[in-house]
Amino acid sequence: MDTELQAHIDQWRGYVQRHRAISVADVDEMEDHLREQISTLQTAGLSGDEAFLVAVKRMGRMDAISREFALEHSERLWKQLVLVPEEPGSGTGNRELMVVLALAVVAALTVKAGFTRLSDSALGLNLSLLVLPFLAAYFAWKRQVSASVAAVLLVPFVLTALVVNLYPFEPEGATEIIAAIHAPILLWLVVGLAYAGGDWRSGRRRMDFIRFTGEWFVYLTLLALGGGVLIGLTVGAFGTLDFDIEPVIEDWVLPFGAAGAVIVAAWLVEAKQNVVENIAPVLTRVFTPLTIVMLFALLAALATTRSMTSIDRDLLILMDLILVLVLGLLLYTISARDPLTPPGLFDRLQLVLVVTALVVDAMMLAAMLTRIAEFGSTPNKVVALGLNVVLLVNLVWSARLGLGFVRGRRTFAALERWQTDYLPVYGVWAAAVIVAVPPSFDFR
Repeated sequence: MDTELQAHIDQWRGYVQRHRAISVADVDEMEDHLREQISTLQTAGLSGDEAFLVAVKRMGRMDAISREFALEHSERLWKQLVLVPEEPGSGTGNRELMVVLALAVVAALTVKAGFTRLSDSALGLNLSLLVLPFLAAYFAWKRQVSASVAAVLLVPFVLTALVVNLYPFEPEGATEIIAAIHAPILLWLVVGLAYAGGDWRSGRRRMDFIRFTGEWFVYLTLLALGGGVLIGLTVGAFGTLDFDIEPVIEDWVLPFGAAGAVIVAAWLVEAKQNVVENIAPVLTRVFTPLTIVMLFALLAALATTRSMTSIDRDLLILMDLILVLVLGLLLYTISARDPLTPPGLFDRLQLVLVVTALVVDAMMLAAMLTRIAEFGSTPNKVVALGLNVVLLVNLVWSARLGLGFVRGRRTFAALERWQTDYLPVYGVWAAAVIVAVPPSFDFR
């Protein structure tokens, strides 16, 4: 089967997996049926593209998925071939909305109970545990995962809860803050396992989750901005009437709104994905050149520094955050790109971004090693050093693959596959930080 036809099938399967409450086994069965149809049509003399279009049209007569697929890809040829009447009265959307709202309310109540009963330090350690299990439950329900997969999803949440609550952290110590930062990273990848329906070995499903993460962040930001404006107007309106409702906002609205928004944003990505998919290319094309300019400016500023030990600790932390931002932008750009499109100007800009970030990362590593040799190690230094090494490996290989792609020697699929294969490394790193770093420094 040729590469282009396989890409069409992968895109169709990814759409089915993301948009329908359907088990992995059912998706496999549907894909087998689609492939049989294509094979039969190719035997009859149709080309790969023609066979794919006709096979999807035939499946569209049996299920509404192909119609949705055609509507989302409105500029593609198959819209004209598979646009079939919508089946009325299915009720699937309403049922899913009820599940989402129920999970959002339960998550909000859990967060509210956490705010009431937990100390500030304990709340920081457990905040992701109060919300993300419900997001994982939504995807487990939507993907109709098996009982064994559901049990696997539960284990990391339980283990993380035991570690962060049983470790004798020094109150407000460095290791406690480090664990609180890395717990959401680890648990977010567990959410990714639920999103993939338990099939985390599939590179395509990992890339779908990367795409979902970017789109979820966009929706969550929009919800936060809209909620902030609404709260500001409400407080102002009640203030003119001499009613102080800020305690109500702080005690009820903010905890409920924040927890509920995490679940609702995920549902919006699933329900309205085509809206954000139209925005994604614009966002990446705007922020990539801006980020390159920022990195060049930082490199110029660092070049004026006389000694690596004179670099401020806060600057090192900010630089790490910038590198994480660059990685997120790179992943989102890769997930939003059509893999069949030949390399162009924007791909060269992406390569410049990766190489510039690589230079910054190398300079940060040198500064951190110098500071450790000069002043000794601390939990923050060790974690920051490890993070930079993890990012360095990704950036080095990404630069190599990106250069090969723009020169026509490698396919875009190789770059995409590298990012999806590397994704579990971040989870392993976060787990190692949570479990190993605190006892190594006596939980200080």
